[in-house]
Amino acid sequence: MSSNDSDGIRIDDPHNFPPQEDHYERLWTPQRMSYVLRDKSEEDRGNNNQNDSANTKSCPFCDALTKTDEDGLIVWRGKNVFIIMNLYPYNSGHVMVCPKEHVAMLTDLHDDVVILEFEKATQLAMTVMRNVSRPDGFNLGVNQGEAGGAGVATHLHQHIVPRWNGDSNFMPIVAQTRTMPILLENQRVAYAQEAARIANEFGL
Repeated sequence: MSSNDSDGIRIDDPHNFPPQEDHYERLWTPQRMSYVLRDKSEEDRGNNNQNDSANTKSCPFCDALTKTDEDGLIVWRGKNVFIIMNLYPYNSGHVMVCPKEHVAMLTDLHDDVVILEFEKATQLAMTVMRNVSRPDGFNLGVNQGEAGGAGVATHLHQHIVPRWNGDSNFMPIVAQTRTMPILLENQRVAYAQEAARIANEFGL
């Protein structure tokens, strides 16, 4: 629709204009909001606690143990060891096995019972992944110390990453983005249910 004023100038109704495209693709990642809200709530709690030192950084693994499994993203709790979802996963279903004791190095685990449980929990996590997510393979790794690439250098943790044939693509290289097909909370529930079902098979 258009109209003419007294000078003969044509005025088009803007509602008839086609929508303007910005030529950007949209990658919908709702799980990022859970990261933002979780980080914000933890920041607010920290700011409200006047007894905390401004220079003291808490351990995320020790903190997780004080929360519910849901809030701490914990898949399974043993006597000395626990399995937790990685908040910033390399691949969908990425978990970590951690001792409850706050130690930095694998060599700091002197108790044979704890070391055995640590390895049995690793086997448990891999079996849970096989049963739930059906991966074609795994990456297992322990980064020791800041120089070794540990994100949390003060608390030992072993990464277990499920891998599928063809799961590597251009997104991490070109866009510094990883696509995750399932939310962390939903993945945790599926893993936790399976871990509870089969843990006794590993003597855990």
